[in-house]
Amino acid sequence: MRGVFGWIDGNMNKAIFSVVALAALIVTGCVRTETGTHAFALTWGKDNLGGRYQRTPEQVYAAAVTVIQNNGVLVQEYVPHDSTNVVRSFEAKVNQRNVWVQVLAVDPNITEVDVQARTKWGTKDIDLVHELDKEIAIQLTR
Repeated sequence: MRGVFGWIDGNMNKAIFSVVALAALIVTGCVRTETGTHAFALTWGKDNLGGRYQRTPEQVYAAAVTVIQNNGVLVQEYVPHDSTNVVRSFEAKVNQRNVWVQVLAVDPNITEVDVQARTKWGTKDIDLVHELDKEIAIQLTR
């Protein structure tokens, strides 16, 4: 007797494995980024951090770009045209991590900045997010 699962041959094993692997990919899924795009994610949970500053959106955006250029490379800028508020965002690479930053005007003198980071494997990197957020705040004091 070949046991309970003795009827499963090699090709069926491959098919079952393929179905399980596909289900795992579907379960892991994607997360929405600060730029409005989607990115692969293996983990969920808090992967972003935001702060509000008493500065204009242009000042905060310039500070964020400077911080990213000091730590990595700016990949792409996004300016959504369907937004009523002043919103600018960009995607960057820092320490082989995908980083997304969004700058949003709350009112003419208050601006919110949100930073999000994930590894190439889709796991969150909250330590890098904290570091970049602090550096943006420091850059705004200069």
